[in-house]
Amino acid sequence: MSIATGETKVISLYQSQKKIYTKSVVGRFANLRVFMVFFTQAIFYGLAWLPWNGRQAVLFDLNARKFYIFDWVFWPQDVLYLTFILIVSAYALFFVTAIAGRVFCGYACPQTVYTEIFMWIEEKFEGDRAARIKLDQAPMSANKLWRKGGKHFFWILIGLWTGFTFVGYFTPIHSLMQEVLSLSTGPWETFWIFFYAFATWGNAGFMREQVCKYMCPYARFQSVMFDRDTMIVTYDQARGEPRGGRKKSVDAVALKALNLGSCVDCSLCVQVCPTGIDIREGLQYECIGCSACIDVCDTVMDKMSYPKGLIRYSTENALEKNWSVAAIRKHMLRPRIIIYFSVLVVLVGGLAASLLLRNPLKVDVIRDQRVLAREVEGRYIENIYKFNLMNTAERAQRFVVTVDGLPDAQINRGGQIIAEPASTAASSVAVRIPVDTAKPGSHTIHFKVQSEQDAAISVTEKTVFLVPR
Repeated sequence: MSIATGETKVISLYQSQKKIYTKSVVGRFANLRVFMVFFTQAIFYGLAWLPWNGRQAVLFDLNARKFYIFDWVFWPQDVLYLTFILIVSAYALFFVTAIAGRVFCGYACPQTVYTEIFMWIEEKFEGDRAARIKLDQAPMSANKLWRKGGKHFFWILIGLWTGFTFVGYFTPIHSLMQEVLSLSTGPWETFWIFFYAFATWGNAGFMREQVCKYMCPYARFQSVMFDRDTMIVTYDQARGEPRGGRKKSVDAVALKALNLGSCVDCSLCVQVCPTGIDIREGLQYECIGCSACIDVCDTVMDKMSYPKGLIRYSTENALEKNWSVAAIRKHMLRPRIIIYFSVLVVLVGGLAASLLLRNPLKVDVIRDQRVLAREVEGRYIENIYKFNLMNTAERAQRFVVTVDGLPDAQINRGGQIIAEPASTAASSVAVRIPVDTAKPGSHTIHFKVQSEQDAAISVTEKTVFLVPR
């Protein structure tokens, strides 16, 4: 309330989101984004249908508690590999961000990719930027209804196919297709197909830049990974200002006399920006590094016969000190990059070595507590052991069990165990030693489980043998 006038003034703390009408753009970076759309979606949609060893190449079978990734079969006990993969992915993101900013956001992020797809469909039905603005302002009509309806029809189709494919990585996709066609999908499968379809439709069709600006945490902590030598989309203020309109006949030489920079203030860089920012105002956390403003600005520079690069990939130091491309590359090798790269090499090397040296056999040996150490046939001491074998290889294996650690120890029964492909097998193994061979008490013994088909597959497990008093 104003004390002088007695008037009450209402201040709104909420600003409604203004719809962004993005103008389409052509250029080398636009072509790269189109390539990344096809590349990423070919992997996502195609990988689920790729056959491998008689099953899906990539399948996270939650019911069977097995993860299939090409030749590898992972079990819940292999969660360490998942941890390594997540750490490697995080450091790879840090490394790329420290070098080239948010290029992942601009070219490979699912939100960016699906927004590109949805915007392409929107333009086919509703026209270019000016036509979309005019259509939205027009009253409802048959023309507006079929254009809006057709757009949403294809959006929903893509959303449903995306949800179906996503679930197909957790339920065998061929079986899932049969269930969908026969309308017999389970409750959880149905839920996730529609949930993921709705999320795709909502995020790429409506929320778009709001996901990048408000929901994505990456936009908030990216500044921690940036420094003044990070390659980002930049506006050359020294060259572009003072900005202003001019005739096309005004060449680059005449600009100085007119006290004008190269920027013609056409605002096309703002119109093509998917997050609606003005790159001329400097680095902003909303910038996803898609380079659409570079393409459109280069087009304008060509039309005006000015040199390209008013908006370009560069660094803050390079702009201030007018570095050449060679100088920019030289400053890329800085301590932060070297540390990120070194850690990444160690992690990738460790993960690769771990996968290559991974033993497809896992063995768990427990002495059977229900059966006491006992004397049998009047001349042997016998202990019973429970064996649980995990054969992660995708072929059947016959394993031979041997024992050592005590004189004359021998396997009485259970010396051979057969495990089916990518499955577990349980067996009871009896070990005997002659009476008076060992003193009463606990004695360490070792079991060796050896594959008959592959001599390189073997596991040795330590346990104890009890001799009663």
